[in-house]
Amino acid sequence: MTEQDDWRRRVGASVDERRKALLDQILETFEEREITLSSGKKSNFYLDCRKPLMTPQGQRLAGELMLAKLMKGPWVDSLGGMAVGAVPLVTAILAAAAHHDPGTPLLGFFVRKDTKKHGLGRRIEGHFAPGQNVALVEDTATTGGSTLEAVDAVEEAGGKVIRVLTLVNRDEGATEAFAERGIELEALFGRSDLPV
Repeated sequence: MTEQDDWRRRVGASVDERRKALLDQILETFEEREITLSSGKKSNFYLDCRKPLMTPQGQRLAGELMLAKLMKGPWVDSLGGMAVGAVPLVTAILAAAAHHDPGTPLLGFFVRKDTKKHGLGRRIEGHFAPGQNVALVEDTATTGGSTLEAVDAVEEAGGKVIRVLTLVNRDEGATEAFAERGIELEALFGRSDLPV
């Protein structure tokens, strides 16, 4: 067994219990009401995954569960996502990776909505380099619009997005949008996990 296989085995332990605990935290933010999403679409329910990601337990659970999912697929050099929504999730995953293997080669970055107007004028901040295989993460996927923007930014900068992971897939078009780009959307939770 390689070191990477052993790490994957340790991270995957007791996933079901952690998954239920994180879903419980996410469902505490669930509200049945009409809202306008960032895509401009209307929805009859609202979830705020930022709230669990801003608690110690939510950070730990999300980080370990997303890391376990990441470990089950093709290896990536770095992970990132669109600021500001993906930043706490990237941080949680990196913290979980460091806990399980302080010498992990996994690195993180985030993509700005627009290129920075001062300093070095970067759109991608953190540990990203051309030629890297990348995973993008987001807390909630609806249409996938903001993460598709991040895909474009990473590819324009010479990276290759091979995976996209989300905490919750609202099943409102994101799966199909990523499939059109040849990327599978991997979710911890889907619409069937929600009380809708």
